Amino acid sequence: MKINVYYGGRGLIDDPTIFVIDKLTEVLEELRVNVTRYNLYEQKNSGLTTLPGTLKEADGIILAASVEWLGIGGFLHQFLDACWLYGDKERIGKLYMLPVVVAGTVGERESMEELIRAWSLLGGVSIDGICAYAESKAELESVQDYVRYIEKTAENLYRYVNQKQKVLPNSVNNVRAATLHYSSIAASPQESEQLSAYVSDDHYVQQQKADIEELTSLFSGMLSGDDNDRQEYLRRFRENYKPQGQDFVISYAIEIKDLEKTLVVDIKGNNMNCYYGEKPDADIVATTNRSTMDRIVHGRTTFQGAFMSGEISTRGNFKMLRTFDNVFQFNII
Repeated sequence: MKINVYYGGRGLIDDPTIFVIDKLTEVLEELRVNVTRYNLYEQKNSGLTTLPGTLKEADGIILAASVEWLGIGGFLHQFLDACWLYGDKERIGKLYMLPVVVAGTVGERESMEELIRAWSLLGGVSIDGICAYAESKAELESVQDYVRYIEKTAENLYRYVNQKQKVLPNSVNNVRAATLHYSSIAASPQESEQLSAYVSDDHYVQQQKADIEELTSLFSGMLSGDDNDRQEYLRRFRENYKPQGQDFVISYAIEIKDLEKTLVVDIKGNNMNCYYGEKPDADIVATTNRSTMDRIVHGRTTFQGAFMSGEISTRGNFKMLRTFDNVFQFNII
């Protein structure tokens, strides 16, 4: 039999929680149980996300919390979060959990309930644990009745795990089974952290959205006879782009009525992105037709000239209207 202990305190010398788990370990080892203890504060830099993997080798676990001011503390929260994201839920469903909560302030009962509720949501089975108030370990070890209670609790855990005793159903398990649907992340903890870094990068996210919109317009147009024109416009814009410097920022949205598409051109410094999509907050919003657009991208007329002749209608910042012909100098073909 193997029991894992996950200690969520800070490892203080006089922490009464450490006395309790040491006494539990002593009794279990006398019963020839293999006990492994994980101090979560030693795993805080990178190991917490990988600890759920240690549950696979256990028959039961002890979750031990030291309540110093409010709740079970951050280390246990992070460990339980990792169990939800990366843990083997089928394996967790077979594990008995003994909660241990010792508080030096108020709130030991609430913290005990939090541990039990969290383990139930994960699908595991909780048994009666230890919930106490003590400012130092001497308050527990000096009273033999307290020591005997801890020893009896260890024996009870051994009996539950060894005999695989059934526990009565509770509402949390029923609600979880009926309404709470979860799926473990397929990526490893390290890959998930890398994805989180990408998601927090706004430039990366915006670029990905633009690429998706461009690919969407590409594949959706493949069944249409207008696709050649659409791709020709994108190609001509990219080939004839003239950067205006790092401080130049502008966006154009050109609605091509007979294509029923809007060509978006987004310029930030020397970077230009063009795609078919929507950008209602563009600096210049223009409306034209395919014939006029053909003549512009083939260098036969300018954007300003088409506007002056009434072939293009625009709204937005008219002071920036002339910038189009500076940014895109189309070769005549």
